[in-house]
Amino acid sequence: VQLQASGGGLVQAGGSLRLSCVVSGRTVSTSVMGWFRQAPGKEREFVAVIRSTGAKQYADSLKDRFTVSRDNAENTVYLQMNRLKPEDTAVYYCASRLHWITNCCRSSDFYSWGQGTLVTVSS
Repeated sequence: VQLQASGGGLVQAGGSLRLSCVVSGRTVSTSVMGWFRQAPGKEREFVAVIRSTGAKQYADSLKDRFTVSRDNAENTVYLQMNRLKPEDTAVYYCASRLHWITNCCRSSDFYSWGQGTLVTVSS
């Protein structure tokens, strides 16, 4: 399984970015696809997840600004990030696992990871 994340970059506070995660070797529509982020000096944290059913979950602090989606035909998962803040600066990772588990989602729940894409939000 390979996950290729892209779309990061430098953006001013208040701006938007859309991250993409192209997946090969696994079908996103039948998998659990997650987004995580890791800021400098901090632990990796959960951002959002989309289940095979299409159900979505978000970190409480991000659900009003971030949206996870997928394109089954492109086998790609997206993370739309709006009204970005300097504290959103981090490396963003996409991840996958085959089946949903109760009390998802810690980073240790996922066993396939992309390489990460850096998002920098300037004030």
